Amino acid sequence: MSGAPDLTGKRILLIIAGGIAAYKALELIRLLRQAGASVRAVLTRGGAEFVTALSVQALCEDRVYTELFSLTEASEMGHIQLSRSADLLVVVPGSADILAKMAAGLADDLASTLLLATDKPVLVAPAMNVRMWQHAATIANMATLRGRGVEMVGPDEGPMACGEFGPGRLAEPTVILSAIAALLRPAGALAGYHAVVTSGPTHEPIDPVRYLANRSSGRQGHAIAASLARLGARVTLISGPVFLADPPGVAVVRVETAREMFAAVQAAMPADIAVFCAAVADWHVVPRDTKLKKAAGMPVFDLHENPDILREISMLGAARPRLVIGFAAETEDVAEQAAQKRVRKGCDWIVANDVREETGIMGGAENEIMLVTEAGSEIWPRAPKEAVADRLAARIASVFAA
Repeated sequence: MSGAPDLTGKRILLIIAGGIAAYKALELIRLLRQAGASVRAVLTRGGAEFVTALSVQALCEDRVYTELFSLTEASEMGHIQLSRSADLLVVVPGSADILAKMAAGLADDLASTLLLATDKPVLVAPAMNVRMWQHAATIANMATLRGRGVEMVGPDEGPMACGEFGPGRLAEPTVILSAIAALLRPAGALAGYHAVVTSGPTHEPIDPVRYLANRSSGRQGHAIAASLARLGARVTLISGPVFLADPPGVAVVRVETAREMFAAVQAAMPADIAVFCAAVADWHVVPRDTKLKKAAGMPVFDLHENPDILREISMLGAARPRLVIGFAAETEDVAEQAAQKRVRKGCDWIVANDVREETGIMGGAENEIMLVTEAGSEIWPRAPKEAVADRLAARIASVFAA
């Protein structure tokens, strides 16, 4: 995103929970005010162990709310009104404790009561020790919150104050600001834009009962389509054979082979965004009309190259989508292979992942990606594929906001 977003007139209710990363909430307040937003802050008891109410108040230029049962606060701004007077509630940092309270629907302090009482969108920036982040309870809580429509940004991967390294670092304030801006843009950050997404495997028939395929479930591509639609884009999802429900608000075109997928992509043009997530077979055979018989001996297949959908669309010239994103499923030298593929195919970004069997990524519920752009590469921590999709959609939206 080029420059600061314009959040003039937007009202943010910032909940600062406990965690060493709470100090970054101060920088976020500064950025929000710089962008024109007004900020009211709620400081939990845990948060107050890391930042002071005075510093928060000075940056917000407004009082700081701390206690649920303060008669003064209740008379001036009841917790129901406080929870609904903002355009967006933002939790920074999203500690394991407050995520658990949100998932369970607890209301035992001001912050959890506000989050339960609000009818406005909620954005959480999780931050915690890597082992806490990867604990089954936290994973379940995150899935519950996402299912209720709570938006997430981060966490990032890196060194932590506890001395460990891994996913759990709070997203940088500038990244959180971009996520806030994307959520507050009128009619969705991608309203008026057309996105084409491919998903799932392709099946290349050998005979009437057999085919060549791969283990792609389509879960990542379908999640990306859903995330883009939530940001207001008109989405055409071109899907190979999968066992998934159609994402809401998305036009779905079902295909079987790579050649059918290519034809469907061509028919869906023009588009502003193209995300080629499908695991497309590189080759096909001329299928037999009758079933191959073992008695006939070992069959010999004459392989023919399938269309290179990513490269063909990347090289469209004036009709090329503004942003073309390819995927690279690799089993070795992921960074090098992805960087080479981005140049070779002529696309803007490559989303790469390690799909060795032991990672459980191919066909699994989680993903760990490397995003490769002209500017370089960055590793995103392992997360549910829906969370990866939301983060990628927000990054796409930032390009169109520039």
